[in-house]
Amino acid sequence: MGDAHIPGAVAHRWHRGAPNGASAPRTFLTVVLPLSWPAVFAGLVLAFAHTVGEFGVVLMVGGSIPGVTRTIALAIYDDVQALNYAAANEASAVLLLFAVTVLALTYALQRRTLPL
Repeated sequence: MGDAHIPGAVAHRWHRGAPNGASAPRTFLTVVLPLSWPAVFAGLVLAFAHTVGEFGVVLMVGGSIPGVTRTIALAIYDDVQALNYAAANEASAVLLLFAVTVLALTYALQRRTLPL
């Protein structure tokens, strides 16, 4: 198996585990994953934040079934359709606050984990 896809710093540490008798899964869990964890974590958080505000797929696939497929994005849509702008503004503010909080926490954790 070639290691052309492994960046230099990780490849160097990856090959250090082999002479010490570490298996490939153990080397991955003890070397590669800890080195790449900040990027993996950021990707997971951004994917989660993106799906929270997902609108189109939920509406097309799940429909707007009250009590079953109710998401905050669908609640905003339903409130706007009903001309209930106050409720739509409140839900939008909650969604905005959640997104900013998640991104700020991710940024803070990344700065603490990765010294620049």
